[in-house]
Amino acid sequence: MRIGELARRSGVSERSLRYYEAQGLLRSERTPGGHREFGEWAVDRVVRIQTLYAAGLHSAKIAQLLPCMRDVDGGPNEATTPVLADELAAERDRIDRMITELVRSRDVLDEVIGTASAAPVGPGGAR
Repeated sequence: MRIGELARRSGVSERSLRYYEAQGLLRSERTPGGHREFGEWAVDRVVRIQTLYAAGLHSAKIAQLLPCMRDVDGGPNEATTPVLADELAAERDRIDRMITELVRSRDVLDEVIGTASAAPVGPGGAR
């Protein structure tokens, strides 16, 4: 499939797909006319890349991690090393801390919203 179709199917811009390719996260074949061609596997790869970016990982870590993820057939991949597993555990711990901080922030906002909603309305609608 060409880059435009991959962009439509994955929901990712062509610009991002070119960036992923430049970072070594995605590969394509070139037609005689120089157009990028991607296999069906590329849709799943792009979804994985997006998920890892959303988790806060940077492109170098994603490039290191992608070969270690489950193969297309769903079987375990043998490329994971103990060092990488430790690094990923640290990333997971960082994400857990962020979640805890976000929940705490949401709780504070809920308190402020509750207080503001319960405040009596004064003249002219001011609380």
